[in-house]
Amino acid sequence: MGHYIDIKILPDPEFSFSVLMNELFAKLHRALVEAGHGEIGVSFPRAQKTLGDTVRLHGSQSALQRLMAIDWMKILTNYTCVTLITTVPDNCRYRVVKRVQAKSCVERMYRRSIKKGWLTTEEAETRINAGNEQQLKLPFVQIKSHSSGQDFRLFIQQGKLLDSPVKGKFSAYGLSDVATIHWF
Repeated sequence: MGHYIDIKILPDPEFSFSVLMNELFAKLHRALVEAGHGEIGVSFPRAQKTLGDTVRLHGSQSALQRLMAIDWMKILTNYTCVTLITTVPDNCRYRVVKRVQAKSCVERMYRRSIKKGWLTTEEAETRINAGNEQQLKLPFVQIKSHSSGQDFRLFIQQGKLLDSPVKGKFSAYGLSDVATIHWF
């Protein structure tokens, strides 16, 4: 995982950064399903309250070449600036970049628990209450599920800095609960 590519979203008078980031991330997700093989991680080096304007792809040179060879960004070329595959600088630190899901819809949890047979209607009414709802204040992308067709928010948390890397696989979103990416 000693290489990276930066994809910077350019300012556009017609589309906001968040709209372009959502589109970029949706296309990246489809490309990672096709060519990522769990070997490519993502980070957002300019993230604060939002994910910022830059997506950094982390992986081996061959994994990044394989990803870019499928030409998944052709629609976004007027809206982005993509660097060449570059070697990661020396003396980096590391961090986990992962998806965080909130238990934000009590009604949905209630219906699902009953449908799966985990709870009876009476048990669900007593165990699940409005006080269980969580509201995340993390940056997110809004994408459409290919299976259900519904839009959802994918909340992303960039973990604390670590001194040593942890190997592992990345999801089709380029995220992992365990594997680290280089942070610089």
